[in-house]
Amino acid sequence: MIHKYAICFGEILIDVFPDKERIGGAPLNVASRLQKLGIATQMISQVGEDENGKKLLSYLENNGVNADLVSVTPHFPSGVVQVQLSASGSASYEISYPAAWDKIQLSEEMKEAVKEANLMIFGSLVCRDEVSRDTLLELLSYAKFRVFDVNLRPPHYEKEILIELMQKADFIKFNDDELFEIAEILGSPFHSLEQNIHFLAEKTSTKDICVTKGRHGAVLLKDGKLYYNSGFKISVKDTVGAGDSFLASLLAKLFQDEEPQQALNFACAVGALVAGREGANPELSEKEINGFLRPV
Repeated sequence: MIHKYAICFGEILIDVFPDKERIGGAPLNVASRLQKLGIATQMISQVGEDENGKKLLSYLENNGVNADLVSVTPHFPSGVVQVQLSASGSASYEISYPAAWDKIQLSEEMKEAVKEANLMIFGSLVCRDEVSRDTLLELLSYAKFRVFDVNLRPPHYEKEILIELMQKADFIKFNDDELFEIAEILGSPFHSLEQNIHFLAEKTSTKDICVTKGRHGAVLLKDGKLYYNSGFKISVKDTVGAGDSFLASLLAKLFQDEEPQQALNFACAVGALVAGREGANPELSEKEINGFLRPV
């Protein structure tokens, strides 16, 4: 197997649930799962000079994610998110601002790391502040393959920036609500999921697009062909991080030259298993995932 190297850029933070705290942030969740699936992964972010910052750095180290480019600042606190879960396990978020990850300053070391990486994964939330946004836009110019994980968290996004990020991406991941919202922003006349996927692919010149549909699985457009998975039955504990693990699993398999249909099936299984556990980054073995996919 060819060894791949990934960089995740953006927010790392503490998710505060009504009864507990957990390590989180979409880029951190993606990085953690990628590393567990055999893709060497480095995180670019920033934490505060505080206890939460120590917890975040310790978590990355314990999970094998390279944190050399996670800086520590005395000027801003580490990120914190208040998470509320509905009766069905769906999450809503209140995201503190400003946080250390809003103020990621560009460095030469970051540029060199991005040039070396096979893929760079980033989201939209980190662009709510111009400091981190400018750093991201500069780094994207050095990336070989750019993966945009759309993560709409009202009110932390602007139409113009979403369009710019999509146009810079080689691969975009939406959930179905995000897909329809952004397609409408761009003037889509269509109502079906498939038509809007093709519409956005053409509008943004992006060949690869994936759309998650919660418990109903996902659709992947790759090299002009659509692939489908209709989901897995699972008793949902909470949905936090399920989409992040889905994306990491899909990218890991595609970059390990797995067939797109098999990669999509594997990713949907991982996403379902994560939704069936508490927290964004539960431990899952490949044996457990394969057993869920193909019970003996």
